[in-house]
Amino acid sequence: MRMRKKRNLETRLAACGDVLIPVVYADKHFDAPIDEDLTFDFAALFGNDHPVHLEIGCGKGGFVTEAARQNPDVNFLAVEKTGNVIVCGCEAVMEAQLPNVRFLKLGAEYLWRYLPPASIARLYLNFSCPFPKEKYRNHRLTAPRFLRIYKEILAPGAQIWQKTDNMHFFEFSIENLTQNGFTLQNVSLDLHHSGFEGNIMTEYEKRFSEQGMPIYRLEAYLP
Repeated sequence: MRMRKKRNLETRLAACGDVLIPVVYADKHFDAPIDEDLTFDFAALFGNDHPVHLEIGCGKGGFVTEAARQNPDVNFLAVEKTGNVIVCGCEAVMEAQLPNVRFLKLGAEYLWRYLPPASIARLYLNFSCPFPKEKYRNHRLTAPRFLRIYKEILAPGAQIWQKTDNMHFFEFSIENLTQNGFTLQNVSLDLHHSGFEGNIMTEYEKRFSEQGMPIYRLEAYLP
């Protein structure tokens, strides 16, 4: 079921200007050439040179808010393409007065326009949409077209941390990551019974774990 548009959404988004980065679209599909350099200057954006962690598909911002609170010396960039959802994360971060979080309302396929090469110290893929139908496999965030973007923006030694409740999507991710040159480590088929410390739960994760569903997790890096 599609979420109903929040009342005064545009006004609420406009009020989030301190944490929501404005973006420029070339056209509807963002495929036209752009003469202007849109690449972010993270030092100017955050006011420091701390490492930047990226979460793609941040939802209502529960994970990034807690991660930023626990790691004040890390900058967090949270990406979500749905305004109806990202506004909740923006408002939560502003209420918590966290200076180390910025939000980007954008599809992941356009990140290469904005993120400098080799600039991301860690990438989080938390409960991404699994797109279970085979005809939508290229929309999955571990499909090869997205992995090519990650290779460009990940800093040397950076890791992808993925969590999902969907076994088939997890297997798809493992297959694509390994076939595209990534090395896997700390692979878990039941995260909450694995002994892993420091896990920050997302909204979906809390719901799934309460239902007794296993949570799949992996870390991937380029050797």
